[in-house]
Amino acid sequence: MTGPPAAGKSSWIRAHAKPEDIVIDLDLMALAMAGPGADHHAHSEVLTKVVHRARFAALDEAYQHLDTTDVYVIHTQPSAKALAKYKRLKARIVTVDPGRDIVMARIRAMRQPGMERVASRWYNARRGQSRTAMPQASRRW
Repeated sequence: MTGPPAAGKSSWIRAHAKPEDIVIDLDLMALAMAGPGADHHAHSEVLTKVVHRARFAALDEAYQHLDTTDVYVIHTQPSAKALAKYKRLKARIVTVDPGRDIVMARIRAMRQPGMERVASRWYNARRGQSRTAMPQASRRW
């Protein structure tokens, strides 16, 4: 799963994944590893380091089970190297993008201000590309 922050990637997975599937979502992992009352999207530097290490380990293990289990990975802005690996694994890449205006409104309502820069970077990297995204604008955020 790819798409800008607040696009609806996690919501898309909740609507499509089965209970026996594996979901690797950095935000959910951070929330699971953080103390009570932690923010869902703002993580300390130390927690982020720990979660990234756990994510890499989870990915490595999950890839060993692709023949029997569906694995959903949220990767907001995969590098060329990551995309090549996903291609080798015969992954289906789904982009969720309800549009810049909706994403920015959701970020202003639900996320820390720094996410606006991340979303802008995501859109700027795709400037000029055709929009073959999964719109998620029907849900009221």
